[in-house]
Amino acid sequence: MNKVLYKEQLSDEVFRMRIEAPLIAQERHPGQFVIVQIDTNYGERIPLTIADADQQEGSITIVFQAVGDTTHRLAKIEVGEYIENLLGPLGQPTEIERFGKVVCVGGGIGVAPMHPIAQGMKQAGNEVKIIMGARNRDLLIMEDDMQKIADELIICTDDGSYGRKDLVTVPLKELCESWKPDLVVAIGPPIMMKFCAETTRPYGIHTIVSLNTIMIDGTGMCGGCRVSVGGETKFVCVDGPEFDGHLVDFDNMMLRLGTYKEREAEDHHQCHLDLAIKEGKA
Repeated sequence: MNKVLYKEQLSDEVFRMRIEAPLIAQERHPGQFVIVQIDTNYGERIPLTIADADQQEGSITIVFQAVGDTTHRLAKIEVGEYIENLLGPLGQPTEIERFGKVVCVGGGIGVAPMHPIAQGMKQAGNEVKIIMGARNRDLLIMEDDMQKIADELIICTDDGSYGRKDLVTVPLKELCESWKPDLVVAIGPPIMMKFCAETTRPYGIHTIVSLNTIMIDGTGMCGGCRVSVGGETKFVCVDGPEFDGHLVDFDNMMLRLGTYKEREAEDHHQCHLDLAIKEGKA
C-alpha cells in the first residue's frame, strides 16, 4: 500500500501526485517508470514515468493525464488514501553525461517525464535549452519547474495563446541550424517525437525519444509493448523506454497504440454512466 501525500491539478485533466514509496525513491534514475495498480479488484496496470523523487521523504512524484477509465479513477484518489500496488523502478535509465549542448523537447504531458532528464543533464554540466509545446496556454504544465533548469526556455502553443505560435519542430530546426546541439531528447505524443526525429535527421544530431506503449507486466513477459527499432523487435519496458529516434518505426507503433482506443472510450463512457446511475442522474 502506497499513501498519497500530495495531489495537485496542473491543468485540465492533468494531475500531479506525490506518493509514499521509499524503496523506489532510493533506486530510481531519470527516465525510469513505475507500474501502477489502483487496487486488486480493479486489475488494470498502467505505466507512468517517475517525474521526481525525494529520498529524504521517501516519495516519488507522478504526473498523469486522465484520459481513460483507470486514470480517471486514479485522479479521484485523495491525499491520505492509498494506491494498492506500485512496481518499480522499471526500464533503463537515461544516459546522463556531459554531452555539451542538449535540447530537451517536451510536448503536452511529455514535459513531466522530461523534467528529471533535463535536471540530470544540467547537473552533469551541459548547456540545456528546453522547448515546451501544448495546444494552448491552459494545457501547459510545469513551466516554473523547467524555467529553473533551462539556459533558455522556448514555449510554443498551437493557437498562439502563449509563447510562440509554432509547432515545437520549428524552434528545434532553428537551434539545429544556429546552435548545433550535440544531443536532442524528445518526449511527447508519438507524432511529435516522430517529426522531432525527422527534423534532426538531416543534421546528424543524435536524438533520443521516450516511448509510452501498451504495457501490462512491465517485465518483458507479455510482449504488449514491442516496437521495431532499426528493424529489430524491442520491448519498451525492459529495453527502453528510450531509443534512438532515427531508428524507431513510429508508424507501426502508432498503429499498435490505436488497438484499444475504441474500447477505452467505451469503458470511460460506461464508468460515467455507472456513476450517474448511482447518483440518481440517469
